[in-house]
Amino acid sequence: MTIRTLESLGSLDGKTVIIRCDLNVPLKDGTITDDGRIRASLPTLQALASQGAKVVIVSHLGRPEGTPEAKYSLAPVASRLSELLEQPVAFADDTVGASASKAAGDLENGGFALLENLRFNPGETSKDDAERREFAERLVATVFADAFVSDGFGVVHRKQASVFELAELLPSAAGLLIETELDVLEKLTEKPTRPYAVVLGGSKVSDKLGVIGHLLPKVDSLLIGGGMLFTFLAAQGHQVGASLLEKDQIDTVKGYLDTAAELGVKIVLPTDVVVASKFGADAEHTVTSAETIEETPFGESGLGLDIGPETAATFASIIESAHTVFWNGPMGVFELAPFAEGTRSIAAALTKVDGLGVVGGGDSAAAVRALGFTDDQFGHISTGGGASLEFLEGKRLPGLDVLGWTAS
Repeated sequence: MTIRTLESLGSLDGKTVIIRCDLNVPLKDGTITDDGRIRASLPTLQALASQGAKVVIVSHLGRPEGTPEAKYSLAPVASRLSELLEQPVAFADDTVGASASKAAGDLENGGFALLENLRFNPGETSKDDAERREFAERLVATVFADAFVSDGFGVVHRKQASVFELAELLPSAAGLLIETELDVLEKLTEKPTRPYAVVLGGSKVSDKLGVIGHLLPKVDSLLIGGGMLFTFLAAQGHQVGASLLEKDQIDTVKGYLDTAAELGVKIVLPTDVVVASKFGADAEHTVTSAETIEETPFGESGLGLDIGPETAATFASIIESAHTVFWNGPMGVFELAPFAEGTRSIAAALTKVDGLGVVGGGDSAAAVRALGFTDDQFGHISTGGGASLEFLEGKRLPGLDVLGWTAS
């Protein structure tokens, strides 16, 4: 793997460095409910400060439409960063205005400032190259930047001003988090230690088609759960009641099943599922064979909301006997207690992998923390769900290309 690293920037003592982090954390009533992405940013932030840099942190949060919205303010993130870094983090209530300029101008060597949500400015996500570049130029001028560090792995698949144009305008390098993510992902794609198992869940098959197609020739076992399992069952001719189903993907799935058979890859589908009368924590539910979903008391209106205990045990056994495991996507609706056990079983099994066990970011990362697991129980928890998936699909990611990335 080749990519420009922090060392390529030379001495940073007294220089102002813009760092793009991914601090897009979940908030409830203004309180951060999962600070995993903030903690993942700390090593690079501390490395820059230790070199005497003046560190200006930029990030997005949520999906504002190019104008300020109080619910998407990064103010709570500034407070949490101050606690974790054990020093003040100045907060600017704008991105390219007087507050940002003052916060950056007041920084001392080794100090930190966080600017308000980048996506409060339409230039950040504009489809127009010139608009993005203009916004990036204003950012550079506003904070007197000398260098740029990209460390928001969760956004490197996006061609956005703070990901792409800033890296073009300034001497730029990848941060420690991006280095770590790439090292793990290359282990998953280049020469994984076998047996190699991939576990895919989440709601839609269409979200994972590229990953399935790219990884099938590389893996020993592919385990399918989540809402996407019902499209696989339908492809085998089973009835799935009112469960989530992408009818337009059935033929594609049939093709993958045929390809897997030709390659000698095991696609392992659930043998039992948890079927509910409706979508809700108070729903009546029962465990049934994957082949008899419509034969429950709920008939054709039954909803499959989790893998069953027999399937969970089978999946766990395969995971625990593998030496490389990548998991992306919950096995069921883990936010509702009656339908969280499948996801919990997968997470527990992943903690027992003798080798590399990777939680592939996004909902999977949220699930393991919500279910009481800690980061250090896993080989790696990715900070980039979408970016990880696109990397595993073999796609080029603009935020990496602009940093000079080439695969091993």
